[in-house]
Amino acid sequence: MTDDFRARVTLTYNAAADRYDDAANAFWARFGARTIDRIGLGAGDRVLDVCCGSGASALPAARAVGSTGSVIGVDLCDNLLALARRKADAAGLSNLQVRRGDMLNLDLPEAPFDAVVCVFGIFFAPDMTAAVRELWRVVRPGGVLAITTWGPRWFEPAVSVFWDAVRKVRPDLYKGFNHWDRITDPSSLLTLLQDAGVSNAHAVAEAGQHPIDSPDAWWAAMLGSGTRGTIDQLSAPDLEGVRRTNLNYIKESGVASVEANVVYAMARKA
Repeated sequence: MTDDFRARVTLTYNAAADRYDDAANAFWARFGARTIDRIGLGAGDRVLDVCCGSGASALPAARAVGSTGSVIGVDLCDNLLALARRKADAAGLSNLQVRRGDMLNLDLPEAPFDAVVCVFGIFFAPDMTAAVRELWRVVRPGGVLAITTWGPRWFEPAVSVFWDAVRKVRPDLYKGFNHWDRITDPSSLLTLLQDAGVSNAHAVAEAGQHPIDSPDAWWAAMLGSGTRGTIDQLSAPDLEGVRRTNLNYIKESGVASVEANVVYAMARKA
């Protein structure tokens, strides 16, 4: 990644780590586990999880491959990696190792993995085609690549209230860090994979909802996701105004859930 882009992503998610695993943010674990379920890992498989975060997909992968298998989790953010290490240690998953790394330059040999997984991360690469090409490079013949992205209308209707509140106080920050909207449907994801030389790919969209149990739960989702990169650029008065607008909206609108639509893509190497 370019140094500036890498720094922005790293800063955002290192900060978000303090709320990333909040009980209100179960969507990370939900879709990480769902991605692993779709792959059908077996005992002894070798797995690479790129943009592994705090282990949402790496942990279920480590359980699936068992003591004879292995999982390597790679992420830019040391704070998220620390969370993943603690959870792996607590679960006794010694077959899971995590380390800092860049998806555009994995520094790994050719084709060692039975499965390569990237959940909610590919859209952060400034060159997504190059990133997919690098992931595909380390999939062994017969192995599988799985990429999961957010679908359209991420966290609507409430996230529009968040962005509108930001625009009122800092129009320069409006959707300035919103990279998950770069690719949100099966067709565009398949085109990306094809452009990167990935063959035999298929993709499916899955509609879903994420519960919002309280105003504080909604704000936890904003703090524990990519919107943190915008929140941390607000002054204290502006931040309080945006926060209060969001809390009041959830309280007064009766919104109990937001859209959490996902696109899953998978390809098996010949």
